[in-house]
Amino acid sequence: MASGFFAILDDIAALMDDVAVTSKIATQKTAGILGDDLAVNAEKATGFLSSRELPVLWAITKGSFINKLIIIPVALALNVFFPIAIKFILILGGFYLAYEGVEKIIEYFFHHAKTGEEVVDPKEEGSADAEKAKVKSAITTDFILSVEIVIIALGTVLDENLTVQIITVAVVAFLATVGVYGIVALIVRMDDAGFKLIKKSNGKGFLSQLGNVLVKALPYVIKTLAIVGTIALILVSGGIFVHNIAYLHHVLPQVPDMLKEFGLGLIGGLVAVAVITGSKKLFSLVKGS
Repeated sequence: MASGFFAILDDIAALMDDVAVTSKIATQKTAGILGDDLAVNAEKATGFLSSRELPVLWAITKGSFINKLIIIPVALALNVFFPIAIKFILILGGFYLAYEGVEKIIEYFFHHAKTGEEVVDPKEEGSADAEKAKVKSAITTDFILSVEIVIIALGTVLDENLTVQIITVAVVAFLATVGVYGIVALIVRMDDAGFKLIKKSNGKGFLSQLGNVLVKALPYVIKTLAIVGTIALILVSGGIFVHNIAYLHHVLPQVPDMLKEFGLGLIGGLVAVAVITGSKKLFSLVKGS
């Protein structure tokens, strides 16, 4: 009986060793997409009143966990029974990300009527709906990025047994959510941390100076993240196209990968914007007739 118990412990220890190794490899493979994920979600989690930032971020984080609870079993099942579907799902997701990125660029250059940062105040009429819409948009974008993270993580453990695959992908997905949204929370609360440092130091000394830097830096950080997040959306989408469409993978080999991915993401986004805008106008005409 005792020997059997210790044998089970040995098996568990060996499994954990395998998971530790595969999780490390999978995390390294997903590092790039996690950086893009951070930039995109930090940009989407801003634009709220200070009192609403953490509740909104928590709502997005819960949505991210739910996304991964849906994606992981579906991805594992598709990988076993219908692996080609994963490629089509990624491509469709790429068009969605490209659409979001290009739409932001078009909005900025052609519909940028307001000046200054727009802040959603839930007390104002219609703002509660605007907050819900922003949260929904962030969770939807997170879903697409989560699919990419899960697929990349799964791709690193295809030669392992199913148990190692499940645990590895689950670990990477958990770390991705906690890591990304933990850093986003620190970013959006920079100004509050700065004010507390100023108050604690009575406006004097190094802590006060550090507090002033944090407070003054936040608007620039947010603007930078907005730009980086938009570029990340287009780059990620272009990367999805390049790695999942054989023709695009081999086209223009002399062009640097990042430039090619950005260009393809931009083209994909323009196509998606044209299709969606045209569909909306057609629907409006049909509805109005």
